[in-house]
Amino acid sequence: MSELDDLTALAAAHGVSASYEDGLHRERAVPRDSLRAVLAAMEVPAADDDEVRASLAAAREALWRTPVPATVVSRAGTFTSFPVALPDGVRAEFDVEVGEEIAGPADAGDGPELPPRWTGVDGGARLVLADGTADGPAQEVDGRRVRIVQVPAPAGLPLGAHRLRLRAGDTEATAHLLVVPAACPGPAGPPAWGWQVQLYALRSAASWGIGDLGDLRTLVGAAGRDHGADFVLLNPLHAVLPVVPQENSPYSPASRRFANPLYLRVEDCDGHAALDAADRARVDALAAEARALLAADRIDRDRVFRCKAEAFALLAAQPLPPARAEAFAAYRAAEGQGLQDAATAAALAERHGRSFQSWPAPLRDPRSPAVAAARAELADRVALHTWLQWQCDVQLGAAARAAAEAGMRTGLMADLAVGVDPGGSDAWALQADLALGVTVGAPPDPLAPQGQDWALPPLRPDRLPLTGYAPFRDLVRTTLRHAGALRIDHILGLFRLFWIPRGASAADGAYVRYPTEELLGVLALEATAAGAVVVGEDLGTVGPGVRETLADHGVLGTRVVWFERDPVTEQRVPAAGYPELALTTVTTHDLPTAAGWFADEPTRIRAALGLLAPGDVAAEAARTAADRAELVALLAAEGLVDPGEADLDALVRAVHAFVARTPSRLVSAALADGVGDLRQPNLPGTVDEYPNWRLPVAEPTAPASPATPGAAGPDPGDDLLPPSRPLLLEEVLAAPGVTALAAALRDGRAAADGRPPG
Repeated sequence: MSELDDLTALAAAHGVSASYEDGLHRERAVPRDSLRAVLAAMEVPAADDDEVRASLAAAREALWRTPVPATVVSRAGTFTSFPVALPDGVRAEFDVEVGEEIAGPADAGDGPELPPRWTGVDGGARLVLADGTADGPAQEVDGRRVRIVQVPAPAGLPLGAHRLRLRAGDTEATAHLLVVPAACPGPAGPPAWGWQVQLYALRSAASWGIGDLGDLRTLVGAAGRDHGADFVLLNPLHAVLPVVPQENSPYSPASRRFANPLYLRVEDCDGHAALDAADRARVDALAAEARALLAADRIDRDRVFRCKAEAFALLAAQPLPPARAEAFAAYRAAEGQGLQDAATAAALAERHGRSFQSWPAPLRDPRSPAVAAARAELADRVALHTWLQWQCDVQLGAAARAAAEAGMRTGLMADLAVGVDPGGSDAWALQADLALGVTVGAPPDPLAPQGQDWALPPLRPDRLPLTGYAPFRDLVRTTLRHAGALRIDHILGLFRLFWIPRGASAADGAYVRYPTEELLGVLALEATAAGAVVVGEDLGTVGPGVRETLADHGVLGTRVVWFERDPVTEQRVPAAGYPELALTTVTTHDLPTAAGWFADEPTRIRAALGLLAPGDVAAEAARTAADRAELVALLAAEGLVDPGEADLDALVRAVHAFVARTPSRLVSAALADGVGDLRQPNLPGTVDEYPNWRLPVAEPTAPASPATPGAAGPDPGDDLLPPSRPLLLEEVLAAPGVTALAAALRDGRAAADGRPPG
């Protein structure tokens, strides 16, 4: 066998594809160096021919040398078996010790009646395989005959995480046993709708220059009571490190498990009421300085951070009353090592910089004696960052309660980013579980002909079973603590991810397969524990069977009006043709608002940035004009608009009424569309050329005249976007357009369920 064939076989043994079809329908072979780099990121030696052959031999022998899988995931309502490698002719005893119970009992072993059967014992279950009863393939391993036996998973165990123990002769092994539900919970009640918001952009008169969790409480109260909304879909609220410059993108966090304290309402934090006169005066002065930023048409996170950081230090220094101290202690105990690691990383970043990879070498290992010593030295800062996470948890809980009190069934819909900053706190704490030698991205497609590199390290699929899927479970559990639903960005990553070796072009990456059934089972387990709905962002190139698999596990898909066309006729899909198990929207954070799309802002901005060649601008404008005309014709055919009389506001209401009448269980609308804001939150493919993630909700203005292609000033965003007056949350909620849009959504949802409007 040739070296290339061996390398291909080794890659396949570890779930790495040696070729892929890109978004332009071209078959691409993954370069040999990329295969080696991807394997190296999983600690599989493949630097030369000898290493490849040795690693391939080890991969082929792995099953025979593994007494029991590291994790067994047993899905309720299905028959599950798992392979064990037993010395031939030896009595084998399997015992299950029941651990945490997530929910009610589930018969995870439903299926054919296959002997041998497990028997119930106190606190678990037992199965004995007598000598000679095991049947399966056998071979010699280290001079001993080993047989692979398929063992049925035990039935009747409660949902949750348990321990499986094997004893067979001189062989002893343990494994994680996760008993998971058949599917995630589905949406309850009639078809529902909600607002989708960028929380930082919704600034009230009380906020400190950035939308905060106090503003979220105000929003959910009005959305539930006045608008009839069922949920609010938030941007990711993930944590960033406490350094300047602050990270603007909510999709490049330091930690996905913990929250960004920049969203805290200072006046609602513990300690504020206990400030003495001098400290209160200082906090009031900081508040005035931060609120002066509300007049600006850009979010200035650095100045907000400096003001809030000083205020937080004053508040955290106040002693807690006994009941609050007890609540703080309970929170620390519940979050355990993960919280300690996140707080320690924040304190170390303040001293040594934003990327742990540039810290002194002894501090790069979170379990090193040097880190333990630094944690003691920085105890006050570690305590502060621990306190901040508790405050985030408290204020998120208050927002969730406000949503429930306003009549929302779902309440908060959290958003889970696809990855983390390679130098951030999660990457530092989870180094063994992340592939830090590669980043995640996407292969070439029509929108990005060179491919995309998102600069985020992926979780290692080979490590997940070894930990009982702990990094993923912890992340989902913490995120869902106060959320009634979870949106997962790029949920296709639970099937496969496109890994790009550091220094390679995005086109030279490789797809790596993930344990899909197990990850979806873990997701269903945590969603069931939280009683939460799960929505997967399944846009882009979707492989065969992916959407069917997601639906089988109770995960709703995502549909966006701009993209939905019949795959055969390429005609726009009528409202009745949308799927039921979906969250259907008009737009997303990476797309223009409805008003911006109808006004063709994307063409103007892309031309101004030089993303369209001068000769292509007219052709792109003509194409998008035809696309708009086709959508308007569909809206007219649905009886939602008169094309001859429709102005921009009427078109925006009509397209949302269209979404509301689809069969989809959930639909959402960008709150910014209620005020006619033309500007999209993020322009993919740009960094500083466009003010991504820094735009507050603003009143509409006439589009600017086209800029010279490629022109840029000190802040290129100022050249692209006309001046706009930012709107406070109070103004947004009082806007007639918001009331009208809410009515269109509410009435459309009622009609979709056969209920009278109003």
